[in-house]
Amino acid sequence: MLRLPVINTEHPSSIEDAVALLAKPKTKIVAGGTDVLPNLKHRLYDVDTLVSLENIEGLRSIEDQKAQVVIGAGVTLTEISESAVIRETFPSLAKAAGLVASPLLRNMGTLGGNINLDTRCRYVNQSHFWRTAINGCLKSGGDVCHVVPGGKSCVAAMSSDCVPVLLSLGATAELHGSAGQRDVELKDYYKTDGIAHTDKATDELMTKIILSKPLANTKMGYAKWTVRKSIDFPLVSCAMKFELSDKNDVVDASVCLGVLAAKPKLLNTQSLIGLKSDSNELAEALAILVYKQGKTLPNVPYTAKYRRDMLPVYAKRVLAELM
Repeated sequence: MLRLPVINTEHPSSIEDAVALLAKPKTKIVAGGTDVLPNLKHRLYDVDTLVSLENIEGLRSIEDQKAQVVIGAGVTLTEISESAVIRETFPSLAKAAGLVASPLLRNMGTLGGNINLDTRCRYVNQSHFWRTAINGCLKSGGDVCHVVPGGKSCVAAMSSDCVPVLLSLGATAELHGSAGQRDVELKDYYKTDGIAHTDKATDELMTKIILSKPLANTKMGYAKWTVRKSIDFPLVSCAMKFELSDKNDVVDASVCLGVLAAKPKLLNTQSLIGLKSDSNELAEALAILVYKQGKTLPNVPYTAKYRRDMLPVYAKRVLAELM
């Protein structure tokens, strides 16, 4: 049985108090706890204090404003998937949130937690006993990467369902820290280092996610490949958004792939512009695009080659569902 270490928990009632606590060493945020607590059981963090967000007001709202929707980072994945505003305005986000794990975990897990989900790797997400048998890795007390031998950077994968969707939608996040408040576009939030894969300082707290409302003739969707239909993290995923003309030509396209590396992959979609949305030409161009730019690594279960072969399959499925 994997047990939690002895750990202190603080319950601040304001963002300012939470930031002050996070400025202290060996502290970590806990909201739903669906990612942090299992990782603590695996002894992946050197933490002696958890800062709970449950008493902070203002993190659990969904605000439908004139030109945008503002989502509190503490809104649960169930609330995202069932929100009438999200389902109508951003159906791809509602779908992605509704595909995470199981109902019990979606009831606990938050959007902010899913955005800041730690990276995963077949060599890291094991028991401490298992990891010591291979002398650890770059992410866990070792000095070697078992995925890319001789590699100087950790390539553990970002396996969030919601993040590729939010990147395809051009989302912005609001963060509060000791240095004040700042906004960051999520496309600039992630880094290729699997150990420190976000641009969030240790004393910063993500409070809101801002999404601009799409144009009238916009299509969006999401799909992921997993072995089981529930519980599992995605092994590859694909989110996309198409803006169409009155004649259903593609005038703008955003495609984001997940579970390739520590940073989700926003593709160069110039080759799709001008194609008819309901044409075989668009489907084939999309398939070529995701396969060419979606280079997988053997950092999660199943072979990298097979996972790469799944990318055009699921990209076409999303497109067929949209068009």
